[in-house]
Order: sequence, then C-alpha cells, then structure tokens
Amino acid sequence: MQAFDTDVRNRIIKLVKGILEQNSLTADVTPSAKLVDAGLTSMDMVNLMLGVEAEFDFTIPQSEITPENFQSVETLERMVATQLQPATAA
Repeated sequence: MQAFDTDVRNRIIKLVKGILEQNSLTADVTPSAKLVDAGLTSMDMVNLMLGVEAEFDFTIPQSEITPENFQSVETLERMVATQLQPATAA
C-alpha cells in the first residue's frame, strides 16, 4: 500500500509542477503546501482537476470537487485514493 500511496503522490506532484511550469512559475511542491500559495489560480485548479482525471482514468464525482480536496497534494492524494479504492478492491 505504501508504494501505491507514493506513486499517487508523485504523479500528483508532477501534475502540479507541470501546471506551474506552464505559467513560468517554480515552487517547492511539498505534500502539505497549499496549492494556491504555490501559485495555482482557479483556472489552474480546473486544469489540475482535468489532469487528475486523465492521469488516474476516472471522473471526479461532483460531490468531491471541493476546495478542501484541492487544498494540497495531500488532500488530493486522499481523494484520489478514495476514488480508486473500489477498483483496487475488486
């Protein structure tokens, strides 16, 4: 399970860094750092949401599209792990 968590975290960090680079921004993206503090705008958050859906091959349920879930890499990681859990349990 640890390797799964690390993989999810690394993939999310890569997505965030990619969006920052598109905006010519650099930031130390840590799991607990607030994404808005790193420089992500509301439009970037939409791009991040779409990137997460594409990267992990699922559609984020409307109920999960909340500011709390998109606060940091950690909160995104928890949401993604929760969404992928039924698929891994099968």
